Amino acid sequence: MSDTSLSIGLARFLRMAFIGVAMTAGLILATGALNGHGPGAVAASMARLGGKLHAPNLGLLAAAPIQIQIHVAAVSVALAIGIVLMLGLKGNAVHRALGWIWVVAMATAAISSLFIHRANGGGFSLLHLFAGWTLIALPMGVFAARKHNVRLHGRTMTGMFVGGLLIAGAFAFMPGRLMWQVVFG
Repeated sequence: MSDTSLSIGLARFLRMAFIGVAMTAGLILATGALNGHGPGAVAASMARLGGKLHAPNLGLLAAAPIQIQIHVAAVSVALAIGIVLMLGLKGNAVHRALGWIWVVAMATAAISSLFIHRANGGGFSLLHLFAGWTLIALPMGVFAARKHNVRLHGRTMTGMFVGGLLIAGAFAFMPGRLMWQVVFG
């Protein structure tokens, strides 16, 4: 793989990540406004920290139900491996091996999320659409890779990384949610 194709791939990934982060910020602000948590609530929560950083409160995760622990572990693995896959060389043995681990981690995250019902008072929420989309798109991305359709494989997997990890994951850090409490509480 040439340096040019590497830089084009990195530029595309960074552009997709930027768009994903911008969309996520907009969605979080819109959702927060609908639920009474606007930018003021985020600013107030950050002000309570007094500018002091602290280690995440992993005790909150340890006390969480098992489906949340499984979900957070799977998402953490998928995020770490996903970054390596997006920035690394494509198509080699390392990419394929890490890719299979990523697929299993994403499937585990999606399935475990179906058992998490805190966001909508015990029922399914709009976030569960990401799980359904992931469970449909994962086999499509694997099938595309097996058929050597590199373009479709790349788009499918990048879409899941941005949508299923970055956008859906950002909602976990809204004020009042468990991950907000773990990191900022």
